[in-house]
Amino acid sequence: MAKSTGKAPGPVRGDAEGAFIFVPLGGTGEIGMNFNLYGCDGAWIAVDCGMGFSSPETPEAEILLPDPAFIAAQRDALLGLVITHAHEDHIGGITRLWPQLRCPIYATPFAAAVIRRKLAEVGLAREVKLHVVPCGGSMQLGPFSLRYINMTHSTPEAQSLAITTSYGTVLHTGDWKFDPSPVVGALSDEAALKALGDAGVLAIVSDSTNATVEGHSGSELDVQKSLEALVPDLTGRVAITCFASNVARVVSVIAAGEEAGRHIALVGRSLNNYISAAQEAGYLRDVPDFVPEEEIGSIPHDNLLMLVTGSQGEPRSALSRIAADTHRHAVLGEGDTVIFSSRMIPGNERAIFGVQDALARRGVNVITDNDEFTHVSGHPARDELRKLYKLVRPQYIIPTHGEWRHLSTQAALAQEEGIATVLIENGDVLQFSPGKPEIVDSVPTGRLAVDGDRIVQLKGGSLAARRRMLFNGVVVGSFAVDAKGQVLGNPKISAPGLLEEADGKLRLEFESEFLGLLNALPKSLRADEAAFVDAARAGLRRVVGKRLGKRPIVEAHVLRV
Repeated sequence: MAKSTGKAPGPVRGDAEGAFIFVPLGGTGEIGMNFNLYGCDGAWIAVDCGMGFSSPETPEAEILLPDPAFIAAQRDALLGLVITHAHEDHIGGITRLWPQLRCPIYATPFAAAVIRRKLAEVGLAREVKLHVVPCGGSMQLGPFSLRYINMTHSTPEAQSLAITTSYGTVLHTGDWKFDPSPVVGALSDEAALKALGDAGVLAIVSDSTNATVEGHSGSELDVQKSLEALVPDLTGRVAITCFASNVARVVSVIAAGEEAGRHIALVGRSLNNYISAAQEAGYLRDVPDFVPEEEIGSIPHDNLLMLVTGSQGEPRSALSRIAADTHRHAVLGEGDTVIFSSRMIPGNERAIFGVQDALARRGVNVITDNDEFTHVSGHPARDELRKLYKLVRPQYIIPTHGEWRHLSTQAALAQEEGIATVLIENGDVLQFSPGKPEIVDSVPTGRLAVDGDRIVQLKGGSLAARRRMLFNGVVVGSFAVDAKGQVLGNPKISAPGLLEEADGKLRLEFESEFLGLLNALPKSLRADEAAFVDAARAGLRRVVGKRLGKRPIVEAHVLRV
């Protein structure tokens, strides 16, 4: 990979003519946080703006976002944000990052309906120009001629994006698969893909998620049939969890519930939001009346099926609260069943296993795709990738949307099919033209974390301190001084997570040693508030560090009386 020289090449500045480039800021070399830039003759477009989940390596955060600082610094040249589909890893960052971008958004009717609801929740609906583009529709943004191409995925209206400039055409696939029976939404438009290939395609920027999987991803209709056969044989309450945005799976679950003669309840706010958006876009018009959450307890156990959010073990999700027996309305226990109709996103394994274990402790029967046929992927396996290559016939494949093992595996597959590849990662500047595609530089990238109502840098600052506290603890020393800087009484030391109540003797020893260090400080230093606090902090760090064998966060609080 190219390393940053500290100076961006001409095209990256957004003010140079004569190049067509691609810069992924998120989603390449990782799962989630898809955020991609295309530049041409000084103008930019962004494709998707997603979020990601935290992992065991980042326990201090729950939701992660790509850092848009590079493009935000030149947002006057950003012509629009174009959305390929309505999954959270492609749209979940919009409400939090748009204030830095402030550009128009382009999306199909279903994705627009979902985004509109998200914007309204944060008070941005009146500020954002949200343009609805029909599936398969076209738009012109400066030097970019853009055309949507219908693709099948696990949410309606997934679109590949054909990006044509004076330098050539690139197909940005988004998420897709070839499914002959998708249950909801259109088939992948193979004729449009072939016609695009006939006209000539420079490169495919390609989904790599299932590049390691041989064969075909499978059909949603087969999952529906499997659930319809599975659910009627179950007794007690049944809960099925999947992604709220997987509208086809929602339809399959509803069909299974009706086949079993069960009333269906939606548990989780995002499910209601996605179903309302789908109905606004013309889907899910023929569905039964759902049982309100507050009435779940009135339905006989054998007559109830709950469709529940939280398939990834999200701490505040409905399923996590049910597993912890803290949900206001939904309860599961001995003899009930939870079906996981989803895959584990890498990094979420620990959280998911934790929820499954909590359910099992309550006597709940847990069924996953390892036990029954409860899930098919929405991403292309190797046979589907080969088929796409044959339809489009690009000169190059640029693997994206996946971890490094996925990217490198797709690169090897493309090379087996006789297609050249370029492997890139977040921040690389890939110049498509002029000349052959190659990495010409890199730009700064990073991750942001959602911390309550704030967005903060994942590395450095408050989250770095929180991570350090998580592993090394925190020590606070408090003491009072008079106007001359003389310490009054004895200082107090608090060390939650490091000193237990039983450690009273050790605490007193720390406080006595800390007092000695404070009294030994020069009088001139005590007159300077900032210097006094810094010296007290350094002394406290020496006191506790040598005895505890830790390097905790240390703070000193001084009260002048």
